[in-house]
Amino acid sequence: ERRPHRLTGLKRANPSAAELFVYNERDFVLHGVQWPADCCPLSPFDSILQSGWKDRLKQGLFRYRLGELQTRILPGALGFVAQLNIQRGLERRPPQQVQSVQQSFDPNQFNFSKIQPEEVLFHMARETASSGPCREGTPLLSEAASVLVVINVSPLEFGHILLLPDPALSLPQMLTPELLGFGLEATLLSAHPGFRVGFNSLGAFASVNHLHLHGFYLNWKLLVESVPCKPLLPKANLYLLQEFPAPGFLFYSEGQKLEKLTHHICKVTNYLLKKEIAHNLFVTRGATPEGPIHSGARPGIRIIVWARKACFGMKEYSAFNVALCELAGHLPVKTAHDFETLTETLAINTIQKCLLSDSQFAQLQSELVALLKE
Repeated sequence: ERRPHRLTGLKRANPSAAELFVYNERDFVLHGVQWPADCCPLSPFDSILQSGWKDRLKQGLFRYRLGELQTRILPGALGFVAQLNIQRGLERRPPQQVQSVQQSFDPNQFNFSKIQPEEVLFHMARETASSGPCREGTPLLSEAASVLVVINVSPLEFGHILLLPDPALSLPQMLTPELLGFGLEATLLSAHPGFRVGFNSLGAFASVNHLHLHGFYLNWKLLVESVPCKPLLPKANLYLLQEFPAPGFLFYSEGQKLEKLTHHICKVTNYLLKKEIAHNLFVTRGATPEGPIHSGARPGIRIIVWARKACFGMKEYSAFNVALCELAGHLPVKTAHDFETLTETLAINTIQKCLLSDSQFAQLQSELVALLKE
């Protein structure tokens, strides 16, 4: 049984610092997360994130005022969720030019040290045995124990945020276990089944080469939450996402042993980096990989890693670019014509152009299973 939440609000380490949301694993929402979403009361994490996001919207800090997006469920077996977001297509910052998945951080390019203080919602701070609860007048927890939660000024959906390590560290867009851990924990702190977290590597439509995760609410179910998966290495919680247009490597957890899980996942992404293989990662509440799929219950989190063809330069597809959302079946579309004419077949064709060949994927699967057995 979950204890009453001990937070009565955000806390400040000092008057000039960003506010803190302090939590530990007892604050994870481990029961009762299910579709439909209106069955689930907001958690303290949801309440603070959403109220802060709405406040910044009123302040006019976004590039455009995001309303309720026009949404279509494409006819077909996959239930792709297409959303028309013309303003994001027109007004988001152009992606940076990159030539390598392992490209170094460039301080002369736009980076998150240039965000405005008002764009910061709060510090998300993990309480540790050594640090104890944050109290008035105490300094911020170390960068390893906290991240910034910042609005994405070009939102693709309601509540679109970025999770950032200390920007002064100047980390390139290469996933670390520390940041991934915060992404998994944010998903577990939310009681909303549609709160998603994700990562785009360079060459996989990351637009800024400065380490960050995306987080946002999507009030629609996605097939990747429930499609059955084939066990590859159960001891490492590794499965194969199949019966889906974009096969991927799926990890699963119900909130236990997250440090070990992030180690396994980043062992995979580090291997992909060394091989110069672009990749996307998606975190969502999900059904057990081999369990029943017809229930709305989402007892754990699914973490999917897609290895894919790298796309460098400014190349764009007419309807949508293929990044973490699109691989998961959420299709933000940039024009009204494409939104109205998009079909499941066209969407599948666009996505599969970005995937590795069957032989490349099979070889990579063997290599990753061997890697995680070590």
